Amino acid sequence: MGVIEEDEVCSVARLLGDLVSYRASGTGHLEFLAGLALLQSNSQFPESYEDCMEAPAFHLQEAAMLHKFAEAAYTGPLLDVGRNPALFLCTWICRQGILTPWSRKWRPKLDGDNWWRGHAAAFLKFINFPAHVLRRGRICREKCKATYFVVVLHYLRCVVIAVRGTETAEDLITDGLGRACSLTVEDLDGLTNHVHGMDTSRKHYGHSGIVEAARDLFMQIEGDPKSGESESSGFLSSLIGDGCECDGYSIRIVGHSLGGAIASLLGIRLRCRFPNLYVYAYGPLPCVDSDVAEACSEFVTSIVLDNEFSSRLSYGSIRRLQVAAIKVLSQDPKADTALIFRLARRFLSASKRQRENVEEKTSEEAIDVNNSPESQHDQIYPIWEEAEAEMQQDSEEFINPFHGMASEDNPVSQFMETGPTKEDDDEAPEMFMPGLVIHIVPEGNNMSVPIWRGWPICDVTDGYKAYVANRESFKEIMVSPSMFLDHLPWRCRHALQKVLESRNLFFDLTSETDIV
Repeated sequence: MGVIEEDEVCSVARLLGDLVSYRASGTGHLEFLAGLALLQSNSQFPESYEDCMEAPAFHLQEAAMLHKFAEAAYTGPLLDVGRNPALFLCTWICRQGILTPWSRKWRPKLDGDNWWRGHAAAFLKFINFPAHVLRRGRICREKCKATYFVVVLHYLRCVVIAVRGTETAEDLITDGLGRACSLTVEDLDGLTNHVHGMDTSRKHYGHSGIVEAARDLFMQIEGDPKSGESESSGFLSSLIGDGCECDGYSIRIVGHSLGGAIASLLGIRLRCRFPNLYVYAYGPLPCVDSDVAEACSEFVTSIVLDNEFSSRLSYGSIRRLQVAAIKVLSQDPKADTALIFRLARRFLSASKRQRENVEEKTSEEAIDVNNSPESQHDQIYPIWEEAEAEMQQDSEEFINPFHGMASEDNPVSQFMETGPTKEDDDEAPEMFMPGLVIHIVPEGNNMSVPIWRGWPICDVTDGYKAYVANRESFKEIMVSPSMFLDHLPWRCRHALQKVLESRNLFFDLTSETDIV
């Protein structure tokens, strides 16, 4: 498992290196924007929502109320750059409590926190709650392990579990481990006796890195029953069990981006033990197959803001985008032939490795052989040396680099043949967002302006509307000027507030007399 993961990480790093080389070889900003414009022109914008059902008011109110916990989980400096670009360092130092080290003893102690307990201070400062509400948490910088915070709100009779999204390099690795893995019966505990019960005898799949992180998080906050015991004696059970401090309280699990996907899989596993549980995932990654995504709709809600990219970022969508990119590059007579061939070969090599990993389990002997220096040299270096030698000879002579070439010798043609097809569904099943999908879209469609006419203003004066969407409409990456900006957590919070205002819905999260 570890060997395969390292191979995937190295493949991603090499691919990014080639893309940077292509960018550094002379591609200007206008060419880059023109490429995005071409992809945007081929993208299909979402269908009209005139006939769609508006999002349920209760879900919108509760999602808006709990969003601050998902955003507060980002306790590092990364999001402060976006919140306060001019004074982000000062803001982060203030949030971390570095200037008030004498307050350390009053702050909760979290696993992995720094000496002055700065991450606990940053979380509490953002949600503006007293220290005693934060009962447990972990700050982690390892792949497939999530940072989380557990908050008890007595006045709401609710326990909130906030899972942090992508903030560190290790989180990016968790994001990148996107191959499908089989879900066990334990992973689907919350769906076996559900009203939308599903056939657990069938094989179901999930995003490998997210599934692993959710399993680790489950062991952190609940754990497995001890031998001979029918019920778990984990942290949540000791907090919410019969006769305990929070007996009868509801559980809300929230997270943004990667955190939302992990929260969803954690909720699916915990649902059978805690029926009064609900999950709100803001801009989550596609992480389960269609059957599981539909089955958890009663207790999981995924909220997507307009064109944000993360909710469309899956192995299948990336493969289809790779095919489209190679097609566009191959049709340009001025494109660097060597780099196109290198990209195609690398995509093809990664595709073959993915296919081999899914089709058969690698034995220990095979893993040892594949890890040997000789094997690595045989598998990787001759390909690039051969490609570079061929391209150095003929790069100046080619106008159409693929004209008159046999498909066996043409890496681009071979790569096109490996594109996702219906026959590949069992090998690489499509991943979807879990649960009920709520799509928040701006009124007036201000953000669909063609990219070559300039970047539109981010603030939408006409407000937002929220609809129940079909998860199938999020299978393809939407190239848009707002695809990255829409993923920022504070933009989702702002949009939720605008939706509530337009529908005359309000929420009151804090009541000072009840909190203190």
